[in-house]
Amino acid sequence: MISASDRKKAIELIDETIHAGARLKPSCGEVGISTRTYQRWSKSTESMEDKRPIAKRKPPKNKLSIEERIEVLQIVNNKEYANLVPGQIVPKLADQGIYLASESTIHRILKEEKQNTHRSKTKEPVKRVPPTHIATAQNQVWTWDITWLDGSVKGLYFKLYLILDMFSRMIVGYEVWETENAEYAQILVKRALLAQKISGNPLVLHSDNGSPMKAATFLATLEKLGVQSSFSRPRVSNDNPYSESLFKTMKYVPTFPNGGFATIQDAREWVKKFVHWYNHVHMHSGIQYLTPYQRHYGLGENIIKNRKLVYAMAKDKHPERWSGKIRNWDLPKYVSLNPIREEELQGIVEVSS
Repeated sequence: MISASDRKKAIELIDETIHAGARLKPSCGEVGISTRTYQRWSKSTESMEDKRPIAKRKPPKNKLSIEERIEVLQIVNNKEYANLVPGQIVPKLADQGIYLASESTIHRILKEEKQNTHRSKTKEPVKRVPPTHIATAQNQVWTWDITWLDGSVKGLYFKLYLILDMFSRMIVGYEVWETENAEYAQILVKRALLAQKISGNPLVLHSDNGSPMKAATFLATLEKLGVQSSFSRPRVSNDNPYSESLFKTMKYVPTFPNGGFATIQDAREWVKKFVHWYNHVHMHSGIQYLTPYQRHYGLGENIIKNRKLVYAMAKDKHPERWSGKIRNWDLPKYVSLNPIREEELQGIVEVSS
């Protein structure tokens, strides 16, 4: 359903285009409504209100009678069926030559009677809210993870610990060790904070639910450092997308050794070269093809300004080759860990700007 405020906004936009010389039908098509809908909404303020939620409708002909409804409630609350879901109750009754209502109808009746609860001893499913953080500048939200690097011998692996700034995509800390350990994670975070010179500043550190990430000693260290910990939902890798995407980029670059690393020193040397390439050479598509270093240290504005100028000059030189405006090179004002509603997003951006 379209709210009254959205309907009013649509009418204002259409009226504005009509006054500018546009025709009614194409203008309505741009906002996704018909001319008849425009005419109905334009009549009065009351016509903009959606009456469907408060409309009085005749009961459907196939609606259960009061007696049938009571019978359904009596049976589903019977001791024999109390722990069964409607999907089991209906066929069980059918085997006895009884049919009262469909599964969806029984679910609806239970919901209306506030009885649509968990009907067995198993643990009730928990709906977890996706973790969402917004970064409007560098060093506000970091994400980190651990990936395994193959050794030259089967069964040998080295562990790469890596911290990424979500806003700029810059790698702000990395280490390679032989094992996964909370102590190593503490060292990595401390070094990254010192390197960025942000000790004591508000910071969110997001990760998955690995044992080093949730170790009590590591969480205690974060608390002492003033860093807020954040975790993905269990078994949902999409909640840590920036770190996962970085690991894929790393393992698919042409220079990545398919045969594995002979020693941990070899792994550290290669990772050091990769981090330099990624931060200073690699042009990232998520930040308008700037390097993460340029984005992190505010060097991108002049570069983007120059690109816009080059494109404008190219269009002026050969306007026949351009069907519309030049490419949008504007940098994103914010980066979110998980999608959130546009209203909330705009509110956060306005507060931070």
